[in-house]
Amino acid sequence: MTLSLSDLALYAGALLVLFLTPGPVWLAMLARSMSGGFHAAWPLALGVVVGDVLWPFLAILGVTWILSVFSGFMLALRIIAVLMFVGMGVLLIRNADRSIAADSRLTRPGTWAGFMAGLAAILGNPKAILFYMGVLPGFFDLTRITPADIAAIVFLSFAVPLVGNLSLAFFVDRIRRVMSSPDAIRRTNVVSGWLLIVVGVVIAFT
Repeated sequence: MTLSLSDLALYAGALLVLFLTPGPVWLAMLARSMSGGFHAAWPLALGVVVGDVLWPFLAILGVTWILSVFSGFMLALRIIAVLMFVGMGVLLIRNADRSIAADSRLTRPGTWAGFMAGLAAILGNPKAILFYMGVLPGFFDLTRITPADIAAIVFLSFAVPLVGNLSLAFFVDRIRRVMSSPDAIRRTNVVSGWLLIVVGVVIAFT
């Protein structure tokens, strides 16, 4: 292993800053946590892990070549993400007066739906693309790293955001449990719906 602990610590700190910077994934976590609690949010966090593992690998394999091959695929993922988040947001706002528990179709909070939402959000997230494909090569000499180095980089790339996302979902879930009145539920649904729409708009125009 050629990377030092200080190299990895610096990279982990950058990942923390990336997580603390609001973006599509952050807003999606808030929206799903507010509307469906921790149960609805943790699958999204796992979906995000896929992208957080994929992007470092793509950067290591070769930024320019990978983007030229997958450019059309990336566009398709962004379109899917926009349609999904805007659709979910509109559905939430239209059903803002209904209890989340009464109709699970409001946010499609199933495990698979949440996982795919996280996958679409991270693969269509320009902040993550810029960081992993553009900034990562600046942290390490990708021509000299060993398989052990790659494993350490990939582990940090998904572990730091995963802990952050799950902590955020847990915190929002605790707050959500306090709000049980119909008015609170309606406000939560409206805010969640607009957050989901914002996710779609951010992905579409950035």
